[in-house]
Amino acid sequence: MDYRDIRRMFKAGDDVRDAGLTTPADVVRFDDICYGPHGKENSLDVYRPRAAGEKPLPAIVSVHGGGWVYGDKERYQYYCMDLARRGFAVVNFTYRLAPEHPFPAAVEDTNAVFTWLAAHAGEYGMDMDRLFMVGDSAGGQLACQYAAMVTDPAYAALFDLKIPPVRFRAVALNCGQYRVRPEREWDQSSYATLGAYLGPDPDRYLPQMDTLSHITPAFPPAYVMTSWYDFLRDQAGPLCEKLREQGVPCVYKCWGEEGQEHMGHVFHLNMRLKEADACNQEECDFFLRQV
Repeated sequence: MDYRDIRRMFKAGDDVRDAGLTTPADVVRFDDICYGPHGKENSLDVYRPRAAGEKPLPAIVSVHGGGWVYGDKERYQYYCMDLARRGFAVVNFTYRLAPEHPFPAAVEDTNAVFTWLAAHAGEYGMDMDRLFMVGDSAGGQLACQYAAMVTDPAYAALFDLKIPPVRFRAVALNCGQYRVRPEREWDQSSYATLGAYLGPDPDRYLPQMDTLSHITPAFPPAYVMTSWYDFLRDQAGPLCEKLREQGVPCVYKCWGEEGQEHMGHVFHLNMRLKEADACNQEECDFFLRQV
């Protein structure tokens, strides 16, 4: 299996999951906004609840998953519009993928989104004093990494980036990979994803990928979610332990139970599942408790 197999497999699953879904009538969309120099790969959408008019709303930025090799804003539009319907302005963006654009392209693009947001939030009714971030799978890794960069200057210094003046009230980290092991400990699937992302000498990037060592008491409150059949379930516990060691408010939730095989990796993206609705509402409620 390589990154091309991952792309085909993930696309087939997403096609089934999202078949027949359309834009809800109660959501207003602003599509294909350019946030960086890389064309379609640097584009974003903003979604708002129609009933809110031009009222400033708390803002959520979503970082999509896909093993760093797959995904775009189109695959996350229904999930992000579902969040918008719960009372938020939501930013849904596409970033450059590996192996065509290896590390740190995805980190650079995430930073570019927040740089854009710092300059343009007011145009789309986003309240930067109530800013949140969600990410799942590889997007969970990126979201966790970026929150650590924003809150730990020593970690940010490992990246050649100008970090904009943003503050996260809270983050939701869903079914993510938070610890990246040395190459000698990888399994075959890691070569298809991390191998494509980090390139032929991945261990040289371990200092930048070691997010857990850079979680400080300034890290934002976090809702950390996994599920019974999430293949990355073992990643959530150590992250929560690190957060609690640092005194960071943290909610840990493992959804589902044995026998509920539909409760797998990133189940919360499936708009047809009642458990997805409950999970997404819990995360939004968690966000609003932080303001």
